[in-house]
Amino acid sequence: MAPRFALTVSPSIALRFGRLTVRHARRYSTEADAGPLIRVTELPAPNSGHIRILELNRPKARNAISRALLSALRQEIDAVHAQYDAATGDEMPRASWDKRFGGVAGDDQKGPTRALIVASAVDSSFCAGADLKERKTFTQEETAAFLLNLRTTLTSLSALPIPTISAISSLALGGGLELALATHFRVLTSNAVVGLPETRLGIIPGAGGTYRLPALIGIPRARDLILTGRRVSAPEAYFLGIADRLVEIAPESEQQAKEWAALEEKERGRVILDLARRTALSEAVRLANEISEGGPIAVRAALRAVEEPRETVENSMYERVVRTEDRDEALKAFAEKRKPVFKGR
Repeated sequence: MAPRFALTVSPSIALRFGRLTVRHARRYSTEADAGPLIRVTELPAPNSGHIRILELNRPKARNAISRALLSALRQEIDAVHAQYDAATGDEMPRASWDKRFGGVAGDDQKGPTRALIVASAVDSSFCAGADLKERKTFTQEETAAFLLNLRTTLTSLSALPIPTISAISSLALGGGLELALATHFRVLTSNAVVGLPETRLGIIPGAGGTYRLPALIGIPRARDLILTGRRVSAPEAYFLGIADRLVEIAPESEQQAKEWAALEEKERGRVILDLARRTALSEAVRLANEISEGGPIAVRAALRAVEEPRETVENSMYERVVRTEDRDEALKAFAEKRKPVFKGR
């Protein structure tokens, strides 16, 4: 299989946020030192709008999905949906946007969300799946309600009309991988591990794994991973087509390699995990920026055309974009030999 994209970065890589807005989801962890369950960062996107980053933050539970975390995630997804018309994908009037995050004035300042990144604030795990400790306390009715909420939340994430990206630098198992499968792109660092181990727990993937994974990599390969429940390294995940970007974590020099080798194993692992988390997020932001350099209406239209690959859908989406101000701006910019400045109109 020909490689799609591979990138090697050095440990000195840094995430350059520029102007940014950081806020916290309202729900907080019961772990005293954990802070908000989801850390939210908004970065200016090229041309207009912003890139929104959601970092899962349950360090003591390796970001296992509890009812509280799921509720916080659903609120964030709903907030992005509120910016776009459910039927057409067009931007909604800003007066109708969810006002929890600064109100209309606050939204006017940063504009609509152009891309969404799901990442981890925890070095050791992207998401370890469902919170099995909490699950043990559920009644059958509570378990059914939780699973329904999880499924509908991931379906809602997959239905966002803007590009979505998962940044994975460690473990993404069970529901954690299903969360990543609900996004359009997956960025993995070379040390990451993914898998659907449910059959080893006497169950099967129950939040989209049995249909999103086959749709992504084909039935034979998905059958292998689901029936064996085995863990898959990042390079294999890239080869199979689970990962869209593979970022190698490696020393930048012989001296750096010696410094790493001199560390105790536990400390070396901590250094690598911290670097990997920041690197995965940096590459996800780079990808989001690259996509957002295109016309916002065109990006959403292309996304829908690819998601519904039919001639009628492509024709409909083309008719939509050809009448926009952004298309006229692109032609004008080409004639003037400059970059277009898209406004999403």
